[in-house]
Amino acid sequence: MEPRIVVLTGAGVSADSGLATFRGGGGLWEQQRVEDVATPEAWARDPALVWRFYQRRRAALRDVEPNAAHHALARLERELAARGGALTLVSQNVDDLHQRAGSTVLAMHGQLARLRCEACGARVDDREHLDPARFVPCPRCAHPRLRPDVVWFGEMPLFLDEIEAAVRAAHVFLAAGTSGNVWPAAGYLALARAWSAETVVQALEPPANLDRADRFVGGHAAEALPRLVDEWLARWPA
Repeated sequence: MEPRIVVLTGAGVSADSGLATFRGGGGLWEQQRVEDVATPEAWARDPALVWRFYQRRRAALRDVEPNAAHHALARLERELAARGGALTLVSQNVDDLHQRAGSTVLAMHGQLARLRCEACGARVDDREHLDPARFVPCPRCAHPRLRPDVVWFGEMPLFLDEIEAAVRAAHVFLAAGTSGNVWPAAGYLALARAWSAETVVQALEPPANLDRADRFVGGHAAEALPRLVDEWLARWPA
C-alpha cells in the first residue's frame, strides 16, 4: 500500500517554538479585539492599526525557529515519498516554521512572510520591511500599501478543494495543536472519519471536535509528533 497521510496543524505546534497561540491566555491577540485587527472591515477603517499589529507579528518570526514537531513532519514528507506514499501537510498557522523546516505546506490561512496587493493581486515574499509605521508599496503597480497576505475573519481560506480531496483519500489523518473551534478546518477530522481514515488528535487538552473514535495523544507537539512519525514509518518500512 502507498501510504497517504494528512496532517492538519494549528497554533499548538508553533507554541512549542515560543509563538503565542491565538486563544492562549497570553496570546498576541489579547491586547486587541479580533474585530479591530483581523477583518477586512478593520483594514478599511484603520489600516495603520492593523499594519502595526501585523508588522509586530511579522517581526516576531525572526526570533523563533522550527521545533522538533516541524522537523519530524518534514522528515515524514521525505520518507513517505521514498516509500511511494505522500504527506499532505495543511496548516492553519500563518508563520513560516513548517516551510523553514523543509515541508511543503498548504497554508490555508495565508502567510505572514508574504504581502499582497489589493489593486493588482501581486504577492510579495517580504521579511525585511518590518517598520510598523511605514506601509510597503506594491513593486508591480505602485499601489501605496500592500496588506498582509493572511486570511482574515470573513474571508475564504485557501486550497479548500485540494485539502478536501486529500482528506477523503487519506489512510491516516492527524490534527495536531488545533482547538477544533475554527471552521472549516475543524470539520476535516469528521470528514476523515467518515471516509474511514485512522484519525489521531494531538494536543495539550482534548479539542472541541474530538470523537470517541479518535485516538487522542496528549502533550506537547514537539514531544509527541516525533514519536508518531517514528510509529508510522515503522508501520510502512522502506
